[in-house]
Amino acid sequence: EGVIDLNKSLAISMIPQRIAVISSETAAGYGDFCNQLAGNPYGFRFTVGLFPALMQGNSVESSVISALDRIACESDRWDVAVIIRGGGSVSELSCFDSYLLAYNIANFPLPVITGIGHERDESVCDMVAHTRVKTPTAAAELLIGLMLQSAERLETLARSMCDSVRRRMESEMIRFQRVSQKLQSLFSI
Repeated sequence: EGVIDLNKSLAISMIPQRIAVISSETAAGYGDFCNQLAGNPYGFRFTVGLFPALMQGNSVESSVISALDRIACESDRWDVAVIIRGGGSVSELSCFDSYLLAYNIANFPLPVITGIGHERDESVCDMVAHTRVKTPTAAAELLIGLMLQSAERLETLARSMCDSVRRRMESEMIRFQRVSQKLQSLFSI
C-alpha cells in the first residue's frame, strides 16, 4: 500500500525532549527508560508522558492503537512517540506483527521509535517505525544521543557566532580609530 516508509520519512525534532511513551505503567522496561533519561550525564531534561497500553495478550493491538490515537489528538505537545516493551517469548511478542497496528504506526504523524523485546527480536511494527532499537534502555540512549548532537551543534554555532561578532567588532574598532584620527586632523587645522 506504499506506507511502509512513511514514518521513516518524518524528521525527528532537533531537540526531542517531549516524549509520548506507550508502555505498561508497571513494566520494568518503562522504569528503565525513565531512569536512563533522568540519569543522563549531560543534565538534559525530558518531558515524558505515559500513554498506558497492554503490552501482552489478545488486546495489545486495540490497546496500543488507542494509545496512538490519544497521542495523535495532541501531537503538537510531543516531539516523538516511543513504544517500549521488554523481552518476551516469540509468542508473547507476536502481537506486534499485527497489520492494523503496523499500519497505524506507519501513518502516525510523529516519528515512532520502537524498543520491543531484545536485539534478536524484530516485529513488523519495528519494520515500519521511524527507528527501531533493541530495548527500552536503548530507546532512551538514542534520545539522549540526539540531544547531545543538537547541544554540540548549538555550541559550535554559538562559538562561530561569537568569533564572527568579535572579528566584526575588531574591524569596526580599527575603522573607528581611522575615522577618529581623520577627524582629529581636520579639527586641528
